[in-house]
Amino acid sequence: MDDGPRGWARPLYERALDAAGVVPGTTLLELGCGSGEFARAAVERGARVTGIDSDRSAVSVAAAAVPGAEFRLGDAHDPPPGPFDVVAAVQLLSHVTNPVLVLRRAASVGATVVVTVWGRDEECDVRAFGEALARWLPPRRAAGGPPPLTDPDRLRKLVALAGLQVAALRELACPFDYADADELVAPVLGSGIGRRAAGAAGPEAVRRALLDRLAAHRLADGGYRLENLFRIYTVTA
Repeated sequence: MDDGPRGWARPLYERALDAAGVVPGTTLLELGCGSGEFARAAVERGARVTGIDSDRSAVSVAAAAVPGAEFRLGDAHDPPPGPFDVVAAVQLLSHVTNPVLVLRRAASVGATVVVTVWGRDEECDVRAFGEALARWLPPRRAAGGPPPLTDPDRLRKLVALAGLQVAALRELACPFDYADADELVAPVLGSGIGRRAAGAAGPEAVRRALLDRLAAHRLADGGYRLENLFRIYTVTA
């Protein structure tokens, strides 16, 4: 694997850039830029990119990895003034305190806002990781609360509460491919849910649970493929 985006992520980034109409010279602000993978894809199109993130170490990694962009410490709820042609929130809204405020502020500094989110649980095979480890994890969100942001109706409602509208919605199927069982299990063991489950039951029990639950996704060559859906929203005032 090279040092660029994981194979599954690159198509999502490219489709999001297409949705926002990013071309050479486009000014783009990425909220929650992380280590800069989406910013790299935008820079490769000739965009002039600014990325912000509240994680100082992520900003440092992004700045080193994508020298063609500007990265700074910042909060998605309080973006720099711009103006920008595009503001991107890639896999971000479910991690912020106030997604309505983030959307409203993004639209105040950018002509177009592009948002990506996971599909519903039943549309994403990665749900199998949580299902495999559920016996060792705290209960999920209580029933009766608002639906998650992966529900298109919920996200449209939040967009409307921000005083905005969904101009376009695209869906993208992204397979997650793993060469073998070790490549499948290792990232889970390194994740928050994996560490919690391993602390309760031990790494070997976690490995067995994962491989049992994901046996139906095993390919003839010993690899694994999980099919997942993402939605890409283009939001305007």
